[in-house]
Amino acid sequence: MTLIIDSSFLVALYDAGEVRHQRAYHFAEQNSETMLVPDIVLPEVSYMLRRNLGYRNSLNFFDFFEGRFVRLLPVLVDDLARVYEISQQYTDARLDLVDCCIMAIAERLNVTRIATFDRRDFSMFQPQHCDFLELLP
Repeated sequence: MTLIIDSSFLVALYDAGEVRHQRAYHFAEQNSETMLVPDIVLPEVSYMLRRNLGYRNSLNFFDFFEGRFVRLLPVLVDDLARVYEISQQYTDARLDLVDCCIMAIAERLNVTRIATFDRRDFSMFQPQHCDFLELLP
C-alpha cells in the first residue's frame, strides 16, 4: 500500500521535543509502505523545524529521504483546481493550502491513507474516491 505524509507527521518525527514524536518515530520505523511526500510540505516542515530546533538541528530532516522508499510528489495544475473546490466547500473551516493539496493529491492518486496528526482538517474532508481518509498513526 501507499500513504501520503503530511507536514505535521514529519515535524513530529524529527522534533524530539514534540509530544507526538515517539508515535511518529515508531510508526516510521515499522512502516514498509511507499511514502509519498508532496513537495508543498517541504517549506512548511523546514520552517517549523528551524523555528523549533534551530538551523543546524533542522538539517537532520533530510535523513528522512534516505534508506526508505519515499517519493517526492509535485502539485499539478489540475490539483490546484481541486484545491480551490475543496477550499470553497470547506470555507468555514479555513483549511490551509498544504492540507488541501494533500487532499487533492490523494484523490488524484487514489490514496486513502494519510500519515498526519492534523485530525481536524482531514477528518472533516469527504473525498471523492473513498468514504473517508484513514489517518495514521
